[in-house]
Amino acid sequence: MVRPPFSKRKRSPEVPRRKLRLLRWNVAGGLAITSLLILLFLSTSQAGTPGISVEDIRYSVRGKKTRVVIELTSLPAFDLGRLSSPERVFIDLKGVRVGKKATRLSLEKGNLRTIRTGQFRQDTARIVFDLKERTSYQVFTLNSPPRLVIDFGHDENPFLREKKVVVIDPGHGGDDPGAIGRRGLREKDVTLDIARRIKKILEERYNLEVHLTRESDRYISLKKRTLFANRKNADLFVSIHANASPRRSTRGIETYLLNWSSNAEAMRVAARENRISIEKMKQSRSELGMILASLERESKRDESLKLAHYIQNSMVSALSRRYRRIHDLGVKQALFYVLVGAEMPSALVEVAFISNPSEERLLRSPRFRQNSAQAIARGIYRYILSLPDAPKLAMQTSDLPKL
Repeated sequence: MVRPPFSKRKRSPEVPRRKLRLLRWNVAGGLAITSLLILLFLSTSQAGTPGISVEDIRYSVRGKKTRVVIELTSLPAFDLGRLSSPERVFIDLKGVRVGKKATRLSLEKGNLRTIRTGQFRQDTARIVFDLKERTSYQVFTLNSPPRLVIDFGHDENPFLREKKVVVIDPGHGGDDPGAIGRRGLREKDVTLDIARRIKKILEERYNLEVHLTRESDRYISLKKRTLFANRKNADLFVSIHANASPRRSTRGIETYLLNWSSNAEAMRVAARENRISIEKMKQSRSELGMILASLERESKRDESLKLAHYIQNSMVSALSRRYRRIHDLGVKQALFYVLVGAEMPSALVEVAFISNPSEERLLRSPRFRQNSAQAIARGIYRYILSLPDAPKLAMQTSDLPKL
């Protein structure tokens, strides 16, 4: 049997009220959320060496469900366990140190009695949740900022609103290889791999419902891709591509939204992705005029512009810290057929230039693909959080009104 970090006979005294800040927020449905800022017991992992810090611990209670959010400077490795007599759940945070004096917080409502913190080992902090009765629990992690979220019990009325639905479109496929690099790397393979990674991140980290227009190497017409998204009632649609240029020195990241553009380079990129000539694309402009001019399309354009900027900024910010010579080519507009039928905000991402030898090497790298997927996923998530009806997976202190 694992010994509890604090014995019954030597429980630490209550935390003075002056060292806690209590915030309450009443929202529709009568849900009260209490945020407990527990910054007083934080310290670095070693003298003179910065360690992982707990920035905030807060909880909210609704019915038979209690949610605890632990916000940290970065996500540590952690272990979970359950103890009996009395019923407890604990989480060990590795690489985290707390002050010498343990803290103990009492909860008035919900299925938890107290939340206690203390130093379990020299390099491991332990947080113990004293339960009123044995109950189920589940843990998941979130980024931006890094958080551990622990849900105790269940509630017929869930904390989260209905999940947002995201459709990710891996460009090309089947007999359409897309652009091919000098060393034989095919765009269709790169886009499918990155799209799969984005799906995994959005589902596991951000708790979103995600669908891919293709799960394997098969051809899907441009029209059917947005039709798929419409049938899924998607909240947004993002198409993933790798760029190409006749000039092998051209490099960089750019994100597009749907609109007519007279810019020669934007028209060239769109014509390549549309698999038609620029002349034919110009001829089809009048046929698409009704779509582009419709009120529904106009209302989506502003949101598509926001989405494109969130993705582009996230990619440039994340990748420029890890790789040299990452060029920000910005957000642009062009007549991409794959975006024409979308009934939701949409964007097309050109991750890098497969025609550039150095960027082809990056696109071949699993690490670069993963970093790109993480950046795109983060941009999508930040866009979703900007929406008025965004699902608040874990409330941040900044989300609460100031007293």
